[in-house]
Amino acid sequence: MWDYIAERHAQLLYQSYQHLSLVIQCVLLATVLAVGLAVFVHRNPRIAALAGGVSAIGLTIPSFALLGLLIPLAGIGTATSVIAVTFYATLPILRNAVVGLAGVDSTLIESARGMGMGAVRTLLRVELPLAWPVILAGVRVSAQMSMGIAAIAAYVLGPGLGSFIFTGLTQIGGKNALNSALVGTLGVVLLALILDALLLLAGRLTTSRGIRV
Repeated sequence: MWDYIAERHAQLLYQSYQHLSLVIQCVLLATVLAVGLAVFVHRNPRIAALAGGVSAIGLTIPSFALLGLLIPLAGIGTATSVIAVTFYATLPILRNAVVGLAGVDSTLIESARGMGMGAVRTLLRVELPLAWPVILAGVRVSAQMSMGIAAIAAYVLGPGLGSFIFTGLTQIGGKNALNSALVGTLGVVLLALILDALLLLAGRLTTSRGIRV
């Protein structure tokens, strides 16, 4: 396997970069979308429950089925991969964002309003910071899941390490089939661990010490 890696190290590095870039961009987009939706729905218990239900149902949709449905709409390639990864990435973040915002103590919100803060300032200075640890937990789950979805997106010629996995699976019995599948799989696992460590560090830097304690 080491010879296989040495012969293709440039391609592996490039596709690893593509894979990580795809996941990071999709998770960032998903975070913006999910937190934005959560801000609008978390004060209404019925709509919040509906959002949680949609998140749970969305996660049951097989990724291959979603990719197949997207092909007529977005074609084969990066666009379909981005839509699919972003869709799945949004779901756990949305659920956690709704829970996190709903869990903010109402007395703190009332105190902020009593100090003259408007709704937007209260959201940015009080609610989101207090809900951030819960939201970040959803982001970490989303990032790990997105690594796998991005690999499956190679089915529609999406960028990343998934192509190594599919190449190995389609050439079972061939000389480098096992090496190709293993390298792709282990590469995805390694990238997932690196990204999770980065998110853990980001959480420590973006969460106030009082909340961490």
